Amino acid sequence: MDYLYDGSFDGFLCCVFRHYYREKAEGIFPAARYQSDLLRAHSIVETNEEEAARVYAAIERKISASDMKRIYMVFRSSVPGKETALLRYIRLGFKEGSKIRLLFGNPIVFAVQQAEQRVVKEVHRMCGLVRFSECKPGAGTAERPILYAPMTPDHDIAEFLAPHFCDRFKEEPFIIHDEARAKALVSAAGEWYITDFHDADALTETGAERRYRKLWREYFDVTAIRERNNPACQRRFMPVRYWRNLTEIDPKPLSPD
Repeated sequence: MDYLYDGSFDGFLCCVFRHYYREKAEGIFPAARYQSDLLRAHSIVETNEEEAARVYAAIERKISASDMKRIYMVFRSSVPGKETALLRYIRLGFKEGSKIRLLFGNPIVFAVQQAEQRVVKEVHRMCGLVRFSECKPGAGTAERPILYAPMTPDHDIAEFLAPHFCDRFKEEPFIIHDEARAKALVSAAGEWYITDFHDADALTETGAERRYRKLWREYFDVTAIRERNNPACQRRFMPVRYWRNLTEIDPKPLSPD
């Protein structure tokens, strides 16, 4: 039996609940992307907060709180088949308890560990590659400017960036926009939240921002040592897929003040 859910973390936990209290699951898949198979039965699982909370508490109690964090981080990855891999991890964890993290040679543990490392690596990388622009909420508005940064990460990592940037910009309101997923990390007045976001076009760069972007590009070009130019090294630390949002590399001309 394949269980289909709504794509939320609570929905996934409800599928785990159904696996233990109804019928064993062969796999767990998002309903929106599921390809039906005549040879495999499937069932749509409705999200139930109480059932999700029971599974959440059971994982923390029977495995560990750190493994709960690992499971959530892997769930936010874009690794194919992550839900089924996590179900196997949880089943093994309920048998082995907290020592599951020491089973490095187990293929179930290894797969989840590798997925977690992909997310952790990208979070670390994006902490250095996010570029903010000072923007106003609309042309001609007198509202306080906000910092806006678009990004296109491989994984759904917006909320994992919150601790770093909220600490860095304690007094500055900002938006980190995940363009691929149409969602954003929004921080203001010492609080942050994740929300759907489709209003990037309503933000306009300030004149000061355009001048600073021009100066940053000139600084980037002038300080570069041509004789030590190493494109391969540059692509390793700043993968090309992120370049479209880097001020110093963006080839688009700046609009006049």
